[in-house]
Amino acid sequence: MNAAKLEICLDSVASAVAAEAGGAARVELCDNLMEGGTTPSEGMIRVVRKRIEIGLQVIIRPRGGNFCYSDDEYAVMAADVRRAKELGTDGIVVGILNADGTVDRDRCARLRELAYPLNATFHRAFDVSVDGDAALETVIALGFDRILTSGLAPTVWQGLDRLTHLVNTAGDRIIIMPGGDLTEDTIGRCRAATGAREFHMMANKPMTASIDRRRWIPMGGVLRPPEDLLHVTDQARVQASVAAIATAAPSTAGARKR
Repeated sequence: MNAAKLEICLDSVASAVAAEAGGAARVELCDNLMEGGTTPSEGMIRVVRKRIEIGLQVIIRPRGGNFCYSDDEYAVMAADVRRAKELGTDGIVVGILNADGTVDRDRCARLRELAYPLNATFHRAFDVSVDGDAALETVIALGFDRILTSGLAPTVWQGLDRLTHLVNTAGDRIIIMPGGDLTEDTIGRCRAATGAREFHMMANKPMTASIDRRRWIPMGGVLRPPEDLLHVTDQARVQASVAAIATAAPSTAGARKR
C-alpha cells in the first residue's frame, strides 16, 4: 500500500510554511475558512507558492453557501482556474451541483479540462449530493483525481461506514480523502477503519496578536471573534498527524480493493 499522505487546509503563508515543516504532503489554500473556504487572492497564492515546495491546491469557490452557481459566478470560477494555473499551483479544489443535488457534469467537465494538467479534487459539495454512489461514478468519469468527503455526514465519524464503502467502491479509480473533524489523536483510527490513503484536516492553534487593544471595536459582522485572535497551523500537530497515519494499519474491512 502506498504511504499515507496528509493535506492541511489553511489560509495563510505562515500556516503553509508550518504545514510543510511538519511533514504534510500538500496544502489546500483557502480564504474565508469560517464559510468553508473561498478562493484565495492572487497575492496569497503567489507568495505561498514561493515559500513552499510541497503540493499547493487552491480552492475555486466564489462564495460561501450552496454549490449551485449563476453564469456570472461560473465565469469567475473559470477565470480563477486560469489564474491559479498561471501562478504555479499543483491542483484545484472545486465542486458544482445542480439544483436537484446531482453533480453538474458539464460545468465540472469544463473546469477540469481548463485546469489540465493540474490535478483536481472534488470537494465536500459531494457530501450534499443527493446520491453518493451516483456522484462517485460521475466524478470518476469526469477525470478528477480525488474526492474530499466526510462520508455524506457532518463529520467523518458519523460517516465512517459510508467512507469505508466509498473507499472500497472507488478502488484504484479515484482517491477517497476523508476530511471533517479529524485531529492528530483520531486520524490514525480513521485510516485503520477505512483503509484510505490520503487525509485532510486543519491543524490550527490560536495566537493572540501582541498589540495592546484598549477598546474592543468590532471590525466584522454578526459573528465577532476577538479581532486580535488568529488561528495558524501548528507544526507539532501536523507532525503528530503524519506520524499517526504512518503507523496506523488499515483493517481488513477497510482495505482497498486492488
